[in-house]
Amino acid sequence: MTMMTRPGRPRSADLIVLGAEVALLVVAVVVGALLNHRGVRLYADAAPIYASWQPHVGPGTPAALLVAALFVWRGTRWATDTRWPRLLVVGYLAAVLWTLSLALVDGWSAGLTERLTVQAEYLYEVPGVTDVGAMLSGFAGRIVDFQPGSWSTHTAGHPPGALLFFVWLERIGLGGGTAAGLACVLLGATVSVSVPVTLRALGAEDAARAVWPFLVVFPGAVWVGASADGIFAAVVAAGLALLAAGGRPRAVLGGLLLGFALYLSYGFVLVGMLALAVVLLRARDRLGVLVVAVTAVAVVVAAFTLSGFWWLDGYHLVSRRYYQGWAADRPYGYWIWANLAALLLSAGPVVGPALRRAVAALWIGAPRPPLAEALRARITGAGPTVWLPVAAAAAVLAADLSGLSKAEVERIWLPFTVWLLVATAHLPTGHRRLWLAAQAATALAVNHLLWTVS
Repeated sequence: MTMMTRPGRPRSADLIVLGAEVALLVVAVVVGALLNHRGVRLYADAAPIYASWQPHVGPGTPAALLVAALFVWRGTRWATDTRWPRLLVVGYLAAVLWTLSLALVDGWSAGLTERLTVQAEYLYEVPGVTDVGAMLSGFAGRIVDFQPGSWSTHTAGHPPGALLFFVWLERIGLGGGTAAGLACVLLGATVSVSVPVTLRALGAEDAARAVWPFLVVFPGAVWVGASADGIFAAVVAAGLALLAAGGRPRAVLGGLLLGFALYLSYGFVLVGMLALAVVLLRARDRLGVLVVAVTAVAVVVAAFTLSGFWWLDGYHLVSRRYYQGWAADRPYGYWIWANLAALLLSAGPVVGPALRRAVAALWIGAPRPPLAEALRARITGAGPTVWLPVAAAAAVLAADLSGLSKAEVERIWLPFTVWLLVATAHLPTGHRRLWLAAQAATALAVNHLLWTVS
């Protein structure tokens, strides 16, 4: 794939988009502060982020600054000069250090080991799961609130696979907040491997290398460690990478992972857009891989259904539970656009200009007449650096309009956010260092000015 850039106008357009992003964020912060002052129940003291204003530093600050400085200085050079296997190893280790250091800005206990032990989290319910079969068969009956035995907030808000993951951790001797927090960091960091592997498998190694440093110094790492959504992002990314990698055995594994993802979050039906894009972008055996993957997903669905949990029942009940809590008060009219401001802080300011360039790539060099043929040529000729971020953007838009994502999307949308960054492959090489600096600065500012909540 050729990543075309033009001087002058595209750069001005990037600045216009960046200005629009800044304006959106400023308006969201100001309006959020005014609404909070007036007593409107946003339940987000630092709206549009679910956090509170609390400037602070911590033991993770020096390491976070070091990783940021190294990748701004050398990240783009390493991306082009390092041999592929070593690149993936270095990227993963750096992503772990980046994510862990950001978590430790809040301290070892508050930032990592106790983050998932509060009443609203999954670990609160783990000791009560003595029989997995009984948990699955009775799961739906405990979703609705204000009844004896109702699940805590996060457990009730997700299918049983999310709770099941932490039960499995406990069963293999990795119970407790420390193990759970480290699992979020170690697994969440694998997106720095899975996304480039997907791009390379789809014939875009140059793009994979260009995107790599943006996946390492990912602002969303603030919420990856420690948040179960970091694990969810890892499962989705690994499943998509296996679909792209070729061969039906890998497609089986990818389908099983994506099938399990449906039981991590109800919103992951939208991952189907990304999965379909990956399959269609493959060079060969598209139909075979699609059939195998769908069959594997069906196996997972059948396993959960036979165990007593019907996904659609859970979805309808969680919709009721959603409006028994804060969502009933949180105003849709604010969050439908303020969510996008929160996404900017998770994806980083590069996301707007990068998406603009990805969409513009559809038309660069396109033949003019006739229009139908030009459009067909652009659609079929565009590669993964266009269609994967477009699919992720479509999923985000659908989630936003649904009304079931009012606030907290900076972590909830992590499984889609990492794919938006694929569009950074379209940035001019000479601009990438500045954008990496902006990405790192965003993460550092958020983590040091706000006290985030998972």
